[in-house]
Amino acid sequence: MEHRTLLALFDRQTRRDARPDGPEYEVERVGDVVRQTGPAHGWNGVLWSDLDEARAGEAIARQVRHFTSLGRSFEWKLYAHDGPADLGERLRRAGFVPEPEEALMVAPVDGLVSGTGAHTAPPEGIRIRPVTDGAGVELVAEVHQRAFGADGTHLRRRLLEQLTERPHTVAAFVAMAGDRPVGSARLELPPGTVFAGLWGGGTVPEWRGRGVYRALVAHRARVAAARGHRYLQVDASDRSRPILGRLGFTRLSSTTPYVYEP
Repeated sequence: MEHRTLLALFDRQTRRDARPDGPEYEVERVGDVVRQTGPAHGWNGVLWSDLDEARAGEAIARQVRHFTSLGRSFEWKLYAHDGPADLGERLRRAGFVPEPEEALMVAPVDGLVSGTGAHTAPPEGIRIRPVTDGAGVELVAEVHQRAFGADGTHLRRRLLEQLTERPHTVAAFVAMAGDRPVGSARLELPPGTVFAGLWGGGTVPEWRGRGVYRALVAHRARVAAARGHRYLQVDASDRSRPILGRLGFTRLSSTTPYVYEP
């Protein structure tokens, strides 16, 4: 699919017409902004906007009022192709803090499954096991904390909630070296979209560079194909971007999370 057509499809299905993460979440369009509001441990924020210079200031202030009235921190997920051109600077002036920019990368599932990269076997001594219960979620959270140096409390609660209440929307995996988790990753499978999302792929420091991340991408591609999704999408860091490029992912845009703490 041509680049601009694929980007427009991505914007429409995963952002403008996004479905809520679950029954306790609400996705609504307010003016020219689509936002999700949910519990404090879930993802709260702006998914899509169609703003110009005249409307951006009030739209930003309106979202700040909405989420702070609920005591929620929230994220404005800004893409490089969103307008106006100075929206990022406007968010900073309003009190948002930008996190590192990531590349929005996409690949056709069929190409990944039939290509040599998708059949990459895990490195010797590693087996990939599915996560289906609380014990598996604890392993994912352990890898998350070791790989990213980030607290895994919210991740633990959100993933267990998904697996328990909406198992058709997520698949999670851990790469095990014996009885030790050394890598983990999630596959988001939102209904009603051709895109499946790669999230949380991380490897503990002592196992990096051995093919664990690549094997987890390949494994998730096969699962996405079996579930009927046509494309894999990922917000890629500088570390993962070269690996994904070699597997056949192309860059559609870039995205920067702007976070507001009440």
